[in-house]
Amino acid sequence: MNAPLYAIPGSTPAASAATAPDAAAPAGSPATARTVNEVLAQSQVMAVIEELDRDLVGLAPVKQRIRDIAALLVVDKLRANLGLPTSSGQGGPSLHMCFTGNPGTGKTTVALRMAQILHRLGYSRKGHLVAVTRDDLVGQYIGHTAPKTKEVLKKAMGGVLFIDEAYYLYRPENERDYGQEAIEILLQVMENQRDDLVVILAGYKDRMDTFFQSNPGLSSRIAHHIDFPDYAPAELLQIGERMLHGMNYRFGDGTREVFDRYLARRIAQPHFANARSVRNALDRARLRQASRLFADGDRVLTETDLCTLAPQDLLASRVFQRT
Repeated sequence: MNAPLYAIPGSTPAASAATAPDAAAPAGSPATARTVNEVLAQSQVMAVIEELDRDLVGLAPVKQRIRDIAALLVVDKLRANLGLPTSSGQGGPSLHMCFTGNPGTGKTTVALRMAQILHRLGYSRKGHLVAVTRDDLVGQYIGHTAPKTKEVLKKAMGGVLFIDEAYYLYRPENERDYGQEAIEILLQVMENQRDDLVVILAGYKDRMDTFFQSNPGLSSRIAHHIDFPDYAPAELLQIGERMLHGMNYRFGDGTREVFDRYLARRIAQPHFANARSVRNALDRARLRQASRLFADGDRVLTETDLCTLAPQDLLASRVFQRT
């Protein structure tokens, strides 16, 4: 391996940018395992996959791809234990990924779970996730981009760097844009320090395809492309109920049916963002519920009153006012 052009030393992640490492992960890698079950028992990686299945509604093809990648890593671990070449030769499998899909389809959540899987199987030192956008990497004047990009990479070393809307790094229409400098640094680190950093690029599929066509060096370093489908209406309804349960709220009589109608209308409108739009709708419904209860100042409010969304809390939405 050539000496890295941009060597980024490891560091602990900043609290504002990264998640805490997986505390449940074993201290060592399963270096002596000879069976799949031995690797799974030592790494406890199935617990993360089961959490993914339990916590995320739908996304069956995404979950299957994550299982496939985990299986590849387990088998590569067994091959390495016997001194056999791994799936991509020296340096082990390339683990850089691309997640494509519309907003609110769980890309960041899956990236976090992937960081935990990599850590438990011994492919990353820390297991943390650093999530960034263009603004975290690209400077506004000469000499500003390289320090910003290197600082982010330093925080991400030993874990996963998740770059959302990665196509905004490349702006060919602006000759004075510094995004290309960030891409060049990123390319060097993805190649030369891939044993200590996994990069996940994310964004809309059509824009990511165009981005890769303009940056073939990046495309050639991405081993796994995973597309996140939009949620079906029934899945969105289930997501909404889970969100309410997590906030100790519930739908009152007839409210679930109204929310189902709301979703059917909202999906057909512009800028729908799947689970993100569901959360926004429920937050606004909670505001209307609070205003409704506030207006009845002398009434003694029960736990049921405080925890229940009524049909009118959703019917007041502008979605129902549009023809």
